[in-house]
Amino acid sequence: MSDTLGGDAPLLSHLLELRTRLMKAMAGVLVVFLPLAFFAQPIFSFIAVPLLAQMPAGTSMIATEVAAPFLTPFKLAMLLAVVLSMPWILYQVWAFVAPGLYKREQRLAVPLLLTSTLLFYLGMAFAYFVVFPLIFGFLVSVAPEGVAVMTDISRYLDFIIKLFLAFGAAFETPVAIVLMVWAGFTTPGQLRAKRPYVLVAVFTLGMLLTPPDIVSQTLLALPAYILFEIGIIAARVFVPGSKEVDEQIKAGECE
Repeated sequence: MSDTLGGDAPLLSHLLELRTRLMKAMAGVLVVFLPLAFFAQPIFSFIAVPLLAQMPAGTSMIATEVAAPFLTPFKLAMLLAVVLSMPWILYQVWAFVAPGLYKREQRLAVPLLLTSTLLFYLGMAFAYFVVFPLIFGFLVSVAPEGVAVMTDISRYLDFIIKLFLAFGAAFETPVAIVLMVWAGFTTPGQLRAKRPYVLVAVFTLGMLLTPPDIVSQTLLALPAYILFEIGIIAARVFVPGSKEVDEQIKAGECE
């Protein structure tokens, strides 16, 4: 009986620790959400600027559901609270897994967490300031004559969330490459050899993750490929032994 209890104790302590970290993460999101909720309407107005700036004079967005004018801005405020709380959430994840990592892994994990957060924010900023004006300008310009562009606010929010997530994820490419090389799944040299396939892949993903227009697809694919090249360089610099592994592979191929 004592052995069973002793074996269950570590698992129970881990579950309690996980619950504590989850509660702290949720509390952090709530703390950020409460002040944002008071400014939900102005926040939505700010997010709608890229579309409204491209719409013809005299037109506006519409709400096809009764509660949409109230609920949609609050939904945006909650999502924004999660995004802004991401450093705190990642810290809770780090605090939970750090005791099980080696010192070398801990030294690599902290920069990766910080870099991944920054890159995700940069991806969202790129989408808002660069991609949105071009996409909405294109979509509004191709509307058939006699068709009034009056987008529903709920559908607009769903649309931009998909783009924010797509560009945020695309900007995580260097972190993903460093992790793959660090885990031993591949090497910088092997990734360089796959450049043509990666180029096709990023344009395919751009086609699947963005609206069906060449502008948004290209604006997602090109930064993703550039970040792929940056990831290869980062892996060679920050992952110990990656250069030596590539040299060993080349030597084996020559033999």
